[in-house]
Amino acid sequence: MSSAKPLIFIVDDVAENIQVAIDHLQELDCNFAYALSGEQALVRIPVAKPQLILMDVMMPGLDGFETVSRLKNKHILGNVPIIFLSARAELADVVQGFNLGGVDYITKPFNGMELRVRVRNHLELYTYRNQLAALVKERTHAIEQLKDVIIEAMGEMAEYRDRETGGHIRRTMEYIRVLAEAVALDGHYTELLTKEYVINLYKSAPLHDIGKVGIPDSVLLKPGRLTPEERTIMEKHTLYGEEMIRNLERMAGQNTAFLTCAREIAGAHHERFDGTGYPRGLKGQEIPLSARLMSLADIYDALVSSRVYKPPKTHEEAMQILMEEEHEHFDPVLLESLDRVQEEFRAIADKYAD
Repeated sequence: MSSAKPLIFIVDDVAENIQVAIDHLQELDCNFAYALSGEQALVRIPVAKPQLILMDVMMPGLDGFETVSRLKNKHILGNVPIIFLSARAELADVVQGFNLGGVDYITKPFNGMELRVRVRNHLELYTYRNQLAALVKERTHAIEQLKDVIIEAMGEMAEYRDRETGGHIRRTMEYIRVLAEAVALDGHYTELLTKEYVINLYKSAPLHDIGKVGIPDSVLLKPGRLTPEERTIMEKHTLYGEEMIRNLERMAGQNTAFLTCAREIAGAHHERFDGTGYPRGLKGQEIPLSARLMSLADIYDALVSSRVYKPPKTHEEAMQILMEEEHEHFDPVLLESLDRVQEEFRAIADKYAD
C-alpha cells in the first residue's frame, strides 16, 4: 500500500456496529469515516473519497444495495472496493451484492480477524490495481509520444529534401485539426468526425507527402516549374506514399484507424472535388473525407507560403482563390466551415511561419 493512510468508509445505522468494526481494523493503520444511513452515505462518500467501503445491507430508508446502486449510477465509486456486511445470508442476497459490484460479502456476526484479513487483502489489491493502471497509463503515454515523434520524423524526411517547405508539416497539422473541428461543430459529417478521428487526422497529417522520398532530386528540387513529364513523375508521390503506409499496415498485421487515415491522406490529398485531381481522378464523395480536409489545408498553405517560383499570397488573396477562383476543387461543406474559421488559419500561418 502507499505511504498515505487509506480511508475506510463504514456505513451502518447502528453506531455501536461502526465502533466494533473500527476496533477490529485499528491495527491496519487506516483512517476511518462513517455514515449512519444510506442517505447520509450518498452525501459523505463523494466528499471523503475512500479507498474501501464497508456497507451494511439492512438499514431503514435506503438499504445498502440501493445506496451502492445510486452511487454507481452517479459514477462516484469508480473501482473502489465495497464489502457488504449483513445478517442476511441467503444466496440471493449474496448474489445481489456481487452483481452490484461488491468484492466481498461478510455475514454478521463476523469474526474480527476474518474482517481484518479480508479488508487488508482488498485494500492491497486496490492499491496494486491503481499502481498497475498508473503504470500502464504512463507507458501508453510514452509509447504515444514516441509514435508521434516517429511519425513527424517520417514526414520530415520528405520535407527536408524539399528545403523550402519549412514549417509546412506543423501548419498543416494545425489547419486540419481546426478545420475538422469546425466542420463537426457546424453539424456536418458528425458520424465520422469523432474526437478520436480528429486526433488521427492531426497525427497522420505529417505523412501526407511521405511519398516524396521516392521522387528523384532532379524533379523534387528543381528550382522552377516542372515540365509535363516531370509533373507526371512528381504526381506519383501520392501512390508511393499510399503504398508505403499500406506496407506499414501489413507489418502491423491489422488495419488501424490511424494508419487507414494516413493512407487515405497520402494517396488522395491531391484529388479534386470536381474530378480533375490525381492520381485517380476521384470525384466528390469518392474522395475520403480525410483527404478532402487535407487537400484544403495543403492548398491554403501552398498559397500563403513562398516558393522559388512564386511569392507568398496574402491570407485575403488565398481565401479569394479558394472561395471563388478554385471553389469547384473543394468540398463546399468544408469551404463553408473554413470561411468561418479563416482567422484561425491566418493565426496558424503567422505562428509557424517559415
